[in-house]
Amino acid sequence: MILKYAGPKPMISEHGISFKDGKEDKYVYLMIAIQILQAIDHDTSVHSDYEYDTNTKRLNDEQMQEIILSYHPNLESIMNKEINNYLVHLDNEIQDIKKSPIFSPIEKEAYMGNLKIMKEYKIQRAKNKIFYMHCIDTVVDVIKQRKIKKILTPFYEKFWHTLQTIQGHLANSKRGLKSDLKVITNEGKMYSVLIIDNNY
Repeated sequence: MILKYAGPKPMISEHGISFKDGKEDKYVYLMIAIQILQAIDHDTSVHSDYEYDTNTKRLNDEQMQEIILSYHPNLESIMNKEINNYLVHLDNEIQDIKKSPIFSPIEKEAYMGNLKIMKEYKIQRAKNKIFYMHCIDTVVDVIKQRKIKKILTPFYEKFWHTLQTIQGHLANSKRGLKSDLKVITNEGKMYSVLIIDNNY
């Protein structure tokens, strides 16, 4: 179970391999999610607001993995089950191509070859997504436990995406919480702010 950057979503066909713009590896958002998690969970004072400190220490792959495992010590077994299911999906892709009447024998061989080349790449992307989603779920749990009402970050794409994911998980969790994600300006700087209706 290794956490490392894979890359954007691959588009695989009988003609070759390309990569889809806008479908980045969840790895690129994971550090922000972990930093938010650590900040809102390890502050012993009673704060309902969190503002991202741009001087926050960057984490390497091993540190991020250790932090996630500290919250989810059984994550490896969960991940193994999910990855095994994903491997079945990858095998089914191959079988579908073998049976397809659309492709010629040469096209089938090329398509299946491209899928095999990208297999480990796709598996790593799946692992990164599992890490990320478990981290987001933990952020949501802590937001509820500590009654966090506001999370403020710089207005950059990665921060915005992470807050959008948190917002979606807040709404879909057992005790769904309403929230509002917007952009604000303060002293000429733009910020993303997630305001959470955490009055319960």
